[in-house]
Amino acid sequence: MKQVICMRHDLKMRRGKQIAQGAHASMAFLCDKLADKGTISLDDFSEAERTWLSGAFAKVCCRIDSDEELLDIHDKAIEAGLTVHLITDAGRTEFHGTPTRTCLAIGPDHAAKIDAITGHLQLL
Repeated sequence: MKQVICMRHDLKMRRGKQIAQGAHASMAFLCDKLADKGTISLDDFSEAERTWLSGAFAKVCCRIDSDEELLDIHDKAIEAGLTVHLITDAGRTEFHGTPTRTCLAIGPDHAAKIDAITGHLQLL
């Protein structure tokens, strides 16, 4: 089980900004479930998510070189039935006030399912 964070490298974000955006992406699947239900239990998660949550929280960070590539990976992951969270930064500290898509998280899910979409990507 793992989660893959795909980060736009073309934006030249500061390292701290990249880390914050990746953290937003990683936590989004938990936040969405909590927002939907108000409270959550392990029963609210898939088998893959429960395994990941009770294990080592494996995460892999990969490089994406454009907004188009980010959206292509997003669409392929959705088509494959994977959980995907796309992060758009508000632009208050970088990007000159323009909301900008920065990264996405795929999973957590079975590594083989995610690797079919992201296995070709370079590590960040």
